[in-house]
Amino acid sequence: MSKILYYWERLKVHVYTAIRKRMFKSFGKHSFLGRNSVYIGEQYISIGDDFVLGNDSRLTAWDCYSDQCFTPEIQIGNNCSIGQQSHITAINRIVIGNNVLTGPKVLITDNAHGEFKAEQLVIAPLQRPLYSKGAVIIDDNVWIGEKASVMPGVHIGKGAIIAANSVVTHDIPAYSLAAGVPAKIIKQITIDK
Repeated sequence: MSKILYYWERLKVHVYTAIRKRMFKSFGKHSFLGRNSVYIGEQYISIGDDFVLGNDSRLTAWDCYSDQCFTPEIQIGNNCSIGQQSHITAINRIVIGNNVLTGPKVLITDNAHGEFKAEQLVIAPLQRPLYSKGAVIIDDNVWIGEKASVMPGVHIGKGAIIAANSVVTHDIPAYSLAAGVPAKIIKQITIDK
């Protein structure tokens, strides 16, 4: 009986993906969308081949918020897997390279509700203007652990590992292990090319 349920669940994922994928800017072969996930601004989201999005996740590219308008872009490379209950949100630009793996409950954002300025702190957060410090770039072969957060304006270099529960607020060089709040370089390896 469990084999039947397994195949039934897989069939539902295939059908759901087949229906939703037409909404995206581009959608690669053999890619799958998680069930119970939320998608906003699919026309600004490009997904590569062999991508898997975990269940209960959010992909949001906001072109309008309140009276603000943006030109968001989310690009996800080939052979990427985003863990369940993750959230990727853009008003600017997020680029995720090839072979990127994340654990569950990961946040990747290029924006925030306002800046840390006195005139904005007296306004309710939902009424503050959305603000981006810059694009988020995640290079190839990066592994991001469970519950990590990648904040606006960050570049994570090729082959880097971000430890679970870390908050990445600054660039992380290639082939580095970063951990903590805020994330700091714990180890770095030099790889000859």
